[in-house]
Amino acid sequence: MSERTPTWGIDPVPDRLRVLGALDLTMLWGSLGVSLLVLVIGAFVLPGLTVGEALLAVLLGSAIGNAMLGVAGSIGADGRVPAMVLLRAPLGRRGSYLPTTLNVAQCLGWATFELIIIATAAAALSEELFGVSAQALWTVGFGAVAALLAFLGPVGFVRRFVRRFAVYVVIASLVYLTWWALDTPERDGLLSLGGGDGSVWLGIDLAIAVTVSWIPLAADYTRFARDRRSALVGTGLGYFMAGFWMLALGVVVFATRELGDVAQLPAAVVAAGIAAALALLALLVDETDEAFANIYSTALSLQNALPRVPQRLLIGVASVVATLAALSIDLRSYESFLLLLGSFFVPLFGVQLADWLAAGTRYQPDDFFGGPAVRVAPIVAWLLGFATYHALHDPPLGPARWVDFVERIDPVTFGYGASLPSFAVSFALAFAAATLRRRAGPSRT
Repeated sequence: MSERTPTWGIDPVPDRLRVLGALDLTMLWGSLGVSLLVLVIGAFVLPGLTVGEALLAVLLGSAIGNAMLGVAGSIGADGRVPAMVLLRAPLGRRGSYLPTTLNVAQCLGWATFELIIIATAAAALSEELFGVSAQALWTVGFGAVAALLAFLGPVGFVRRFVRRFAVYVVIASLVYLTWWALDTPERDGLLSLGGGDGSVWLGIDLAIAVTVSWIPLAADYTRFARDRRSALVGTGLGYFMAGFWMLALGVVVFATRELGDVAQLPAAVVAAGIAAALALLALLVDETDEAFANIYSTALSLQNALPRVPQRLLIGVASVVATLAALSIDLRSYESFLLLLGSFFVPLFGVQLADWLAAGTRYQPDDFFGGPAVRVAPIVAWLLGFATYHALHDPPLGPARWVDFVERIDPVTFGYGASLPSFAVSFALAFAAATLRRRAGPSRT
């Protein structure tokens, strides 16, 4: 078969294109997990915690988030349609447009931040080696590369990029950077470094957030999986191994290199010498796969609402928008953005999982293409989960007016994070609604 499948739209993927096995998907999600941006997120976890506490937070958060991600991948392999089309089953066709809008925003946001961190690191590298940073040029160049990878599509990307190059170079680079991070006088007392009044649960929420932000994209790739088990194992295990490694590496580097700003991380790696710079260069080349995934999924998400618009055109538009945004946005505003994403997509996955379980873990094409325009009860369950997240998250996050509103309410916080309670609320309500609906029989309203 041809490796070029980028224009396959929202219809269920036929058996002839379901060619990605567990190893393919493990390499794909492992490659997506290796990201300098995830390294930076590890640095966000550390303030106020010891290194040992921060590592525990990212371990637990990664385990919880990747369990969700693996199941989301399995649901995608069952439905064989893009992630936003899957949401038509619980929310209805037009009901799915709300998360589609949010997913387009988050995909463009992720692509933008990926291009920022890639260009920042590349500029630091070229400044060190050649005396010229040219960050804007790097931004445009890597934006073009990400677009070209998106035109390949998932199957072509795995077979032409990940299998042949990325997986081997990335592993070697990560091993070297890990050795460099641990080669420090503070190594013997590393776990006790830092400390203060930080929250382990906030760190867990951050680690969950960076993982579950991929849930609204998972089915875009696992719809090409050979079976549900391959999708479950490859997605959950692949991203866990790479994502936890990068988060932990970010914690260690930030703790031992006395950096005052997470944006200083790429420059600190470059300053370590030519070997570290070459390892960083290899990661930069691989980093474009995260931008590829977000640009590709932006196009697929838009096709849920605009199925007749050519996918290549949508890929091109998404690439241009992300590149232009990367030329003007500051990386320092990132933590609030990341947590805000988690507040939407953790409870949304609770709704999706509940509906799939109520359907007997088997979706049929009519669930996506023959249902009503809107299903109100699951949307209410999602929004109540979202409200739960914000009610329990301490400190409040989001736009200033929303933060002021939450602070005026002064909700009770229990000190156990916000992700799991919000998931539980949405899951329970959506499962009850889906069970009652299916017992009552098919409905077109």
